[in-house]
Amino acid sequence: MTYTGTCQCGAIRYQLSGEPKVVSMCHCTDCRRSSGAPMMAWAEYAEGDLTVSQGIPKTINSSGTSMRSFCPDCGTGLFYRNEEILPGLVEVQLATFDDTGKLAPAMQIVTAERVSWMGHINEIPAHEGFPE
Repeated sequence: MTYTGTCQCGAIRYQLSGEPKVVSMCHCTDCRRSSGAPMMAWAEYAEGDLTVSQGIPKTINSSGTSMRSFCPDCGTGLFYRNEEILPGLVEVQLATFDDTGKLAPAMQIVTAERVSWMGHINEIPAHEGFPE
């Protein structure tokens, strides 16, 4: 299977070959601050399975050995690498896939850092669009 994805403005495009090793939702503080969201969903691949087909992502050291790549034009986060804890692997932000519904997280990680209200998210009223 091949998956493709892009940043919000379309300057960066990528392709992934094969199936991910795991798809997870991370609750760590670093992911939350990087995304501005309460958690992030990731698809983990071998580094060789990722091809950036358009544009050049910018990469920064976000904390210790954590390297985050994003679009330098629109700021969309794309890839996460950490050779210390994930040698030879790259995690790709699931929300940047062209078809975000094809893969679903199989686990949650770093739940010790989860925002307290995330454990009760299903109890909050849900609206299919913007409420009136």
